[in-house]
Amino acid sequence: MNNKIIKINGTGCALADFFYTKVEFNSPQFLKYSSKQIGDGGLSPGKLVFTEELEEFSNKPYNEILKEITGVDSPVSFNIGGPSLVSLIHASQLLSVTEFEVNFYGNAGNDDISEDIFKMVQKTPLNISNYKRTGSKATSFTDVFSDATYDDGHGERTFINNIGAAWDCSPEMLSSDFFDANIVCFGGTALVPQIHDNLTNLLKKAKANNCITIVNTVFDFRNEKNAPEKPWPLGNTEESLKMIDMLIMDLEEALKISARKTINESVNYFKEQQVSSFIITNGSKNSIVYSDGTLFQKTSTTKFPVSQIILDELKENTNLKGDTTGCGDNFAGGIIASIAWQLKSKKIGQFDLHEALSWATASGGYACYYVGGTYFEKYSNEKFEKVSQYQVEYKKQIQTK
Repeated sequence: MNNKIIKINGTGCALADFFYTKVEFNSPQFLKYSSKQIGDGGLSPGKLVFTEELEEFSNKPYNEILKEITGVDSPVSFNIGGPSLVSLIHASQLLSVTEFEVNFYGNAGNDDISEDIFKMVQKTPLNISNYKRTGSKATSFTDVFSDATYDDGHGERTFINNIGAAWDCSPEMLSSDFFDANIVCFGGTALVPQIHDNLTNLLKKAKANNCITIVNTVFDFRNEKNAPEKPWPLGNTEESLKMIDMLIMDLEEALKISARKTINESVNYFKEQQVSSFIITNGSKNSIVYSDGTLFQKTSTTKFPVSQIILDELKENTNLKGDTTGCGDNFAGGIIASIAWQLKSKKIGQFDLHEALSWATASGGYACYYVGGTYFEKYSNEKFEKVSQYQVEYKKQIQTK
């Protein structure tokens, strides 16, 4: 496969992110709208809620809530967001356009927000010829409240999402071309309901075409709201899990999908369900990785730290700090890029999970140096140059564990 162009197709959550960076999660204005119990529609640090659910929870229009909490009339900044779009943009920035083709499939509304998103994405190497403006619904957006002082200075965000046009994103929009790929990615599909509910059938089509499948999850407020006592589904979960080559989750998502109470119980669940390989992230704490040997070399359950050099730099120079928005999405993009590179040079089953994790960790950490999930390069290959420096240092760090 050395001379063949590797094709990566992805779908899932894509939206506009509007940033409010001076929100204090312990302030009276925020606490007034804080969740009292899981899934009630209130705000909670690190979690996502839908605008209509927050309005129902507070009995107040969202625009009034927004002004009260932020104290401003407009966001500090605007950027491209979404676990699928952001991760694919990052992968496309790491990969050479002469050897790899990265494509996003999705839809947006016919409005000014979509126009802004398209203009911004066109500044990246990602191919968006299958990202269409359709329907009458507004383009999906998320207001991101960021508190840099939260969690002992590590920072945290709260997300208020309007699904909008993502309601119309259906399996039918994914033509046979979508599955004509080496790697197929599903990112944050819980925010794209029709894709999420049909994930099993989509994974079947991908595996029938011998695609490597990558799934990165997101907080599933819709199912949490509808059935808080039940596990979050991934289509037909048990069928889906067996067809996923790499599953990327944060700790809460892993616990909710597995319906287990502890991280060890959750890890055992995913192993029992025959997920080929998975990574469970936990913010600034250790990630847990595993591979059964199908895609990556067999790797027993192992804990890996975040990048120490990035932690030190952010601590020593606060001027470097952007925010943590997009860290998880860029982490996933690093995994996608590493799998694509390894597909060029290694046989299936011989991929190096530590190598993939080093690119993911460096990618997620580097996202702390700028506001928002998407970085806009000043010149071609800039992001690869910058992230690769941290990837090299991280490999040294884990080799001395």
